[in-house]
Amino acid sequence: MYPNPYLKSFKNYLRLERGLAANSVSAYLSDIQKLEEYLSSVSYLNDIKLVTVNELKSFVKWTSELGMLPSTQARVISGLKAFFSFLLLEGIIDADPAQLLEAPRRARKLPDTLNLQEINLLIDAIDLSRPDGMRNKAILETLYSCGLRVSELTELRISDINEESGFIKVTGKGDKERIVPVGSVALKYIHIYLQEVRIHLPVRQGHQDYVFLNRSGKKLTRVYIFLFIKALAEKTGLKKTISPHTFRHSFATHLIEGGADLRAVQEMLGHSSITTTEIYTHLDRDYLRSVVIQFHPRS
Repeated sequence: MYPNPYLKSFKNYLRLERGLAANSVSAYLSDIQKLEEYLSSVSYLNDIKLVTVNELKSFVKWTSELGMLPSTQARVISGLKAFFSFLLLEGIIDADPAQLLEAPRRARKLPDTLNLQEINLLIDAIDLSRPDGMRNKAILETLYSCGLRVSELTELRISDINEESGFIKVTGKGDKERIVPVGSVALKYIHIYLQEVRIHLPVRQGHQDYVFLNRSGKKLTRVYIFLFIKALAEKTGLKKTISPHTFRHSFATHLIEGGADLRAVQEMLGHSSITTTEIYTHLDRDYLRSVVIQFHPRS
């Protein structure tokens, strides 16, 4: 293995100019050392400045053959890109061989979903005798009815709800607006909350139009919604990993299982690309397979 005279300068660059944490700096340096070990064992190269994209691709393939996970490979490639970008910045090399290096695609993990019985179990576990009970019930009904992201729920305004038409206006990622149908059950509990609970709260200035408020009259935080859903899961004994997003996943999965058009689901979820929505077709296939295994006499 040949010595790398640039590692010390690269380390200072990462710490001082990139502001990386010590663990990240250590990982990046380790990645470059792995590359050097590989090159010294398979290549005639004795100067890091002579490395080409082909050597880098071979190195990445080698890490895969060693059993390195795609997520770890992606981290290694990030380290390589940072290093050769540094060398280019310092004028040590004339072209960046890592520029065209692509990270391996990470396998998409299918999210946990709830069946209707589990959703009802969670909603029924809400203590309606508490001041926040009706609000929390309206929140879960809305999450499941509309497939909202938690940030979309906290930003939902009274003026966004059209009870007569049965639609709500949702402001999603990138401030993109979409119109989403809202079910009669969710509308019922939103109406009860607004007319019987929220009306008695001391609403703070600037928060008058937000639907869901805390006891101080301010709009709810995302953290609060995560916490109360987690508490409900513990109360009911559900072993799944449950968050506000679980209701969004369940909304989409149940629509696909029921035969909904993928484009319609994409529109309601606010996905910019239909490939993001297609993950639910995989969920649907798993569901269909489980049905065959459970009920087919030859399975």
